[in-house]
Amino acid sequence: MAKEEDTNAGVVEGEKENEEEVKSPPEQAKAEETPPGVEEGEKLKEPPGDAEEAEKAEETPPGVEEGEKLKEPPGDAEEAEKAEPSAQVIGVSKKKGLKGVLHIYSSQNNTILHVTDITGAETISIRTAGSMVKADKDKSTPYAAMLAASRTIGDIRDRGVNQLNVRIRAPGGQNGPMYPGKGVAAAIKAISRSGVEIGQIEDVTPVPHGGCRPKGGKRGRRV
Repeated sequence: MAKEEDTNAGVVEGEKENEEEVKSPPEQAKAEETPPGVEEGEKLKEPPGDAEEAEKAEETPPGVEEGEKLKEPPGDAEEAEKAEPSAQVIGVSKKKGLKGVLHIYSSQNNTILHVTDITGAETISIRTAGSMVKADKDKSTPYAAMLAASRTIGDIRDRGVNQLNVRIRAPGGQNGPMYPGKGVAAAIKAISRSGVEIGQIEDVTPVPHGGCRPKGGKRGRRV
């Protein structure tokens, strides 16, 4: 009887050892995942600072200390500024310079070019077609007006003016003609071709409204 009991005990112990050796696959996986001393269901805590250091290592390239900024290659900032369109300010022209007013008085006898500031209070330049030629008959010609305009351009450029508003005046009034002389068109063309920007062109010939009685009498001037 004693021998049978010993053999039975040995069989039971062998079965237990076989059961411990043979485990189901999920149990083995759990045993491999969880290290000793850690209960099932608990997560391993990452050491503090590891995630932050990893992110910083990804952001900052090797050889660059923390807090330092990468220097852009020279010329990139300048090219970017050039590529961006410059902001347009109201009242300021693209070309740097001052604005002025060109007063042109043109009659059958002469052409006068008078440039003032935008308020009309300060004279910048004044030229006449009659001073450009010697003969009196050439005072009202387009050629004389063109020469006077070229001299005017030199004067206003020295003062930094590159924009002009033009005001044309004929004799007009009670007895004068309402149309200007031949030198107006030549003067405006010479100024526009020189590169000076011309803005508004206005006719300021004085017009009588009723006014005085014209000369000549009741039946007009007798020839």
